[in-house]
Amino acid sequence: MNGENTNDPVSTGGRWPLHWQILTAMIIGAIIGIVVNSGDTPLPDTVHVEVKRSAGEIRLTETVSRGGRSLVLFDARFDGRTSHLDHAFPEVAAALGDAEEAAFEAEDPRVRVLSTMSGYTVVWQRRHRGVPAVSRLRASRPAELPEYWSQWLSEHPVSWRHRVTAFAKTVGDLFLRLLKMVTVPLILTSLITGVTGLGSHGRFGRMFRGTLTYYIVTSFLAIFTGLVLVNLIGPGRGATLPGGGEVVHSSDRTLTEVIYDQVLRLIPVNPFAAVAGGEFLSIISFSILVGMFINLTGGDSARRLADLFEAGFAVMLKMTAWVISLAPVGVAAFMIYATATQGLEVFATLAWYMLTVFLALVFHAVVTLPVLVAVLARRSPLRFFSSMSPALLTAFSTASSNATLPLTISCVEKRAGVSNRTSSFVLPLGATINMDGTALYEVVAVLFIAQAMPGVDLSLVEQITVAFTALIASIGAAGIPHAGLVMMAIVLQAVGLPLEAQGIIIAVDRVLDMCRTAVNVWSDSCGCAVIDQRITRTAASG
Repeated sequence: MNGENTNDPVSTGGRWPLHWQILTAMIIGAIIGIVVNSGDTPLPDTVHVEVKRSAGEIRLTETVSRGGRSLVLFDARFDGRTSHLDHAFPEVAAALGDAEEAAFEAEDPRVRVLSTMSGYTVVWQRRHRGVPAVSRLRASRPAELPEYWSQWLSEHPVSWRHRVTAFAKTVGDLFLRLLKMVTVPLILTSLITGVTGLGSHGRFGRMFRGTLTYYIVTSFLAIFTGLVLVNLIGPGRGATLPGGGEVVHSSDRTLTEVIYDQVLRLIPVNPFAAVAGGEFLSIISFSILVGMFINLTGGDSARRLADLFEAGFAVMLKMTAWVISLAPVGVAAFMIYATATQGLEVFATLAWYMLTVFLALVFHAVVTLPVLVAVLARRSPLRFFSSMSPALLTAFSTASSNATLPLTISCVEKRAGVSNRTSSFVLPLGATINMDGTALYEVVAVLFIAQAMPGVDLSLVEQITVAFTALIASIGAAGIPHAGLVMMAIVLQAVGLPLEAQGIIIAVDRVLDMCRTAVNVWSDSCGCAVIDQRITRTAASG
């Protein structure tokens, strides 16, 4: 069955198809967010920055002078033996150097207040000699902030724009929690049901080998696409890098440590703790083992357990369908919050870099993967894309492949007609280890940074190192928003690029994160169709 199931809520979404509901919600949410967005506000007072090194620590103080008084904006201490100051405040580290103390006035300070149901976040950005930095302070009430920021909020009271943004974030977070609520039990029951449905060890082995082969090949093709386009376009050549974010670092883990950590996580010390903690690699490996040993045990015990998990899977599908019916509301809320807090200016920042990533993702999504679907799965790529559109739109808006997994499974089975025994095995594994979009993005981002840094010219061998590291790091990336940023630090370290260079692209990461997550989910879905066709063909020939 390759057609749509018109009796399923995922297929129809009521009287109007769900994918059209989600697309309309995205457009309406983006329009509302643009109207709500108020942008940054210039800080009217001059910001004085002082940094001193003493007794093994570094103290950073930011103040302003107002009414004859010196008011503190920010006061923090850092371990003088670490590079945390370099990561979080590169303009301060550049001014301090090897000296014991330094002082300067920040350039072009700007402030934005983000209001949520739980309190306030004050974000301000400034520069020194062109080097950017961003600081944040959070508090449940204005009185808990430093005196200057309390005065600022009294002079710039929270408006209806902030309340709309806060409400949208709350609604979006609630929808995301609902998706995450069903994800773990859905993975557990679907994987065990899928493995028990495969029966013999030989059929399981064929599916496992085929799935891993597909994931490695598509990730390699995505990385190759990124390498070619970033070298052809050269987005970083002659670029003046803007600021706009704080650095996300990886706790100084090496590539070997990442691989070792992934191997350890395959074997949960406590399976119940892994389920409670949402540790997907542990859940997947444990579920596969349970399914295999149910088959090996056989008899009445195996049949009763198989029936139990199959019944649990049916219940979870029903619950998932209910959560999915709320997708248009959650997607609209996410789009309102994203555009209200970032605005249209994010699309004008780092334009060539964004264009390179976008073109590479588009090529992989509309050329590479559809060719695999047409040749290996023997399906119409357009029809298959149409079947998967609700999951892809939801992945785009939430930027989380794990959260989208329930909808992906439902679309693959109910709309695309892929068998449950294939989808219940391939998709949970793909949402954890198959990150085509993330691997491609990391290659383009690192080479963009290298191109934009004076005196850096990566050789072919170093670019291959970047590609290999990105492939391994993408496997270790969690299926959550911005996970690729954490793994990018490993890729930067592999070729000796400074971690603080990462901060220049965070300002536009949310937009690209949405795009690459949609590609990740699309690749998982195409893999499901390819593996299903392979299993069907093998069964027919056998």
